[in-house]
Amino acid sequence: MSTTALRETQTTPWVRANDNLPPRPRKPHRRWATQASGAFFLSPAVALVCVLLLVPFAITVYQSLTRYDGLGPATFIGPGNYAALLRDPAFFASVLNTVLWTVGTLLLPVALGLLIAVLTNTTGWAAWLRYAFVLPYAISGTATAVIWGFILRSDGALNQALGFVQLDALQTPWLLEWPTNTLMMILANTWQAVGVAVILFVVGLQTVPPETVEAGTLDGASGFRLFRSIVFPQLRAVTVVVVGISIANSLRVFDLIWLLTGGGPGRVSETLAVTMYRQTFVVSDYGFGAAVAVVLAGIVVTASWIYLRRQMPRAG
Repeated sequence: MSTTALRETQTTPWVRANDNLPPRPRKPHRRWATQASGAFFLSPAVALVCVLLLVPFAITVYQSLTRYDGLGPATFIGPGNYAALLRDPAFFASVLNTVLWTVGTLLLPVALGLLIAVLTNTTGWAAWLRYAFVLPYAISGTATAVIWGFILRSDGALNQALGFVQLDALQTPWLLEWPTNTLMMILANTWQAVGVAVILFVVGLQTVPPETVEAGTLDGASGFRLFRSIVFPQLRAVTVVVVGISIANSLRVFDLIWLLTGGGPGRVSETLAVTMYRQTFVVSDYGFGAAVAVVLAGIVVTASWIYLRRQMPRAG
């Protein structure tokens, strides 16, 4: 045997043995350098969040502990504004209306958006039908309130249409009685908000691999069963986004309510966002308004965190 062949036979087992060894751990100074570089690139975004979100929120929390009318100096009163919230019946009415808005804007826009996206997820004329539901999303909340105010007022288009078809018994002051006014405003909000759900669900449907649908069809699934078992589970990520957007929008809705009813009659149709605006800019009780803002922010953050915690997949 030659010298070269002998060397190969002696070195080959050593090379193969070392191929199965685990990779060497990264040195501590390299790991520290990686973390430092990541923190450096994240620092501008973190600083921006602190300046635009955390600092104003901290100021609002402090203001909620004071009595301030916008003119004289602020007086520190501790949790007095929060105690006043618990004694105010209108606050609990606002919480109830906020719950109704949350439930309504979850069930209607999400369900209708998914239904419209599924029915129009084809080529041809059905795609054009989708635009009738998407276009209202481009309209501002103020314009939406003007349109629906024309429809829902006591002498508006809806009551006139009911009278024209001899259904006078169904005519009602839609915006002057609770809970009818709140329910009709939820319908108006649904008319505008369903567009974003349609867009996101259509995008999700177009990313569903056709092979999975074909496999489900070959296994005997069809119709609603095919959608429920094959298509809908693959829309989970999109559904999480749509429901999250709906929760956040429902909890902070303001312009539609303020322009249609002003929170009335009285204060029966107020939500927490409307109560915050009224107390701060109408009554000029900045401390009380800040307390409502803190409560609303806490509800939004808690609801969003709980929902995302339950829906997002866990690592590992």
